Amino acid sequence: MALTAWGFIYTAAGSDPAKEMIVETADCRSIFVGVHDPSQVIDVARRLVDRDVQLIELCGGFGPVWTARVLEAIQGAVPVGAVAYGPEAIDQMHALFAEH
Repeated sequence: MALTAWGFIYTAAGSDPAKEMIVETADCRSIFVGVHDPSQVIDVARRLVDRDVQLIELCGGFGPVWTARVLEAIQGAVPVGAVAYGPEAIDQMHALFAEH
């Protein structure tokens, strides 16, 4: 079976979880949804599963706790992964989120 639909949930200040961006190619549909608080991820993940995504990627500091909460909320319906940055990116990540 090929991957034909997946969801990407990310954190970004001011994001509205009711809005999404869909990118479609001939073979795959990708749905991108921003949340401004990690607690909003549960409802978004359920919505994506209801829309037949085959996997969900989390990005933006969700970590293992929120990843586990999503898996539990969707009852393991699809795989859920979380993006993590290694030590080589720490200085750049700190600079990205530093107070100006």
